[in-house]
Amino acid sequence: MTSRHGPGDITFFDRFARLYDPLMPASSAKDFADAFAFADRPVRRVLDLAGGTGRVADALDAVGYEAIVADLSKPMLGEARDRGLETVQGDASTLPFPDDSFDAVVIVDAYHHLPAQADALAEAARIVAPDGVVVIRDFDPTTVVGRLIEVAELLFGMGSQFADADEAAAALSGAGLHSRVLGRGTTYTVAGRRPSE
Repeated sequence: MTSRHGPGDITFFDRFARLYDPLMPASSAKDFADAFAFADRPVRRVLDLAGGTGRVADALDAVGYEAIVADLSKPMLGEARDRGLETVQGDASTLPFPDDSFDAVVIVDAYHHLPAQADALAEAARIVAPDGVVVIRDFDPTTVVGRLIEVAELLFGMGSQFADADEAAAALSGAGLHSRVLGRGTTYTVAGRRPSE
């Protein structure tokens, strides 16, 4: 755990890694169709950032994407490796990848757990290739369910920092990406395309 993480976030995921997937909604590659279509390049190589057990990467991998999981929690990454996924342990604010390494970076149900969100998005923008996309799918705290999740995580001692769809899109723009809100609701989707150089 680094000092930039809420005191309960990594501890919670370390302890409950094996129970995480049964408690979370299933992921589908279809969830990313509009976001990947927002890219101006073919999307093949995808980083599942703060991807935990790899449930998103697994769904993408199953339909032909080359998905890699990056997370800080060793037990969560252990679950991802058990799925046969490639994993990298690392902090979202200092990713161990060269520039332009991926066609897309996805952050699913995890943006609110990133304590240095601007730094993480700057890193995502750095490692995504020109015309590639950074995608955030997260819970909207302005909805009833989103607010309940926010309160529950507070009770668990997490340092969560929720953003609504417009705030997440603005954050992507702040990282130098052309952003768009692609879906709203309890779970929203926003995407930011890296400009061509």
